[in-house]
Amino acid sequence: MKLSSLLAGSLLLASCAEQQAPQQALTPPALPVQVLHTGTETTYQDYPASIEGVVNVEIRPQVTGVLERILVDEGAAVRKGQPLFKINDAPFREQLNNALAAQQAAAGAVVSAQIEVDRFAPLVQNKVVSEVQLQTAQAALIVAKANLQRAKAAVSSARINMGYTTITAPVSGYLGRLQTKQGSLVGPTDAQALTQLSDVHEVHTYFSLGEDDFVTFRKQYAGSTLQDKLAHLPPVALVLSDQSTYPTKGKVDMVDGQFNKTTGAVTLRATFPNANGLLRSGNTGTIRLALAHPDVLLVPTAATVELQDRVFVYAVGDSNRVSRQAITIQGKSGANYLVSQGLKDGDRIVLQGIDHLQEGQIIQPTPEAPKASAVVVDQEAAQSVQN
Repeated sequence: MKLSSLLAGSLLLASCAEQQAPQQALTPPALPVQVLHTGTETTYQDYPASIEGVVNVEIRPQVTGVLERILVDEGAAVRKGQPLFKINDAPFREQLNNALAAQQAAAGAVVSAQIEVDRFAPLVQNKVVSEVQLQTAQAALIVAKANLQRAKAAVSSARINMGYTTITAPVSGYLGRLQTKQGSLVGPTDAQALTQLSDVHEVHTYFSLGEDDFVTFRKQYAGSTLQDKLAHLPPVALVLSDQSTYPTKGKVDMVDGQFNKTTGAVTLRATFPNANGLLRSGNTGTIRLALAHPDVLLVPTAATVELQDRVFVYAVGDSNRVSRQAITIQGKSGANYLVSQGLKDGDRIVLQGIDHLQEGQIIQPTPEAPKASAVVVDQEAAQSVQN
């Protein structure tokens, strides 16, 4: 009796399980779904860069002498023509005085020679003396005038050397370190400059593109020549070493004429205004190039799966049936892929739970999670938020 009751109960439970299993299997899973829309997306590519002033000059003496005074401090902002250093000018003043004396003597010799010519001219005309004496006097006058010109040149040279004893700023800018101390003997052949001067009202930022990147660069921007492409290139951003973004955008305005044979890269230059002097020569940073991608779809990377070097999504079709769809990725922006092929505007894709989906499975679409479509589309903005 007990055995028959036990068998009856087991059969009843098995029957109930068989009836419930199909019902549970027929219940489609509820998964979040997103509708895709085409648009223009901007991505950014970063390149290490070095910063230089528009003018970087070494300040060197042009005459040899003792450095008598240093008129500025290290790192000072100076204007064009401002005195920086003073070399002892006593030897050069004496040279100038000697040159002036020699000039006066030469001028006197010219007067004396002219008197001789004037004296012999009427005598030759009256045939009192031979013409040879007049010609000799005229030749002496020519030599005297030449000596006077030489003396005047020596005075000018002495004045120039005298002026070189005051070393002035050739451009406006900021000084570097002062490498020579007061009282030192300095000269044009010194191995080390007195200091360096940088004009940084604008700065040139140099960065390099490899051959592949340069080919991409030429294809991505409008224009038939490099100059046309530079004209159409949008302003670029400069990311500083602390990952902050320089407040003013710059413009790429130069491409080197040839590739570096050692590195296989070509150098580009971007110019940034620097009215407040925040940037100095020798700074480093990162140039961020912007690239617009028209007519692309944004697909979250979390909604994709990679199989055999190809990327797939689960597209939701009619009757909410899913199918695995291969996509072509054009780039990446934040947490999203930029898809150019494989999907079209208005298509729906599964956002989550794709690991357990099968081809042809029916799902129950649910509204996408809040902000599921609010993806990061601007890497520069995302970086500023993080900072």
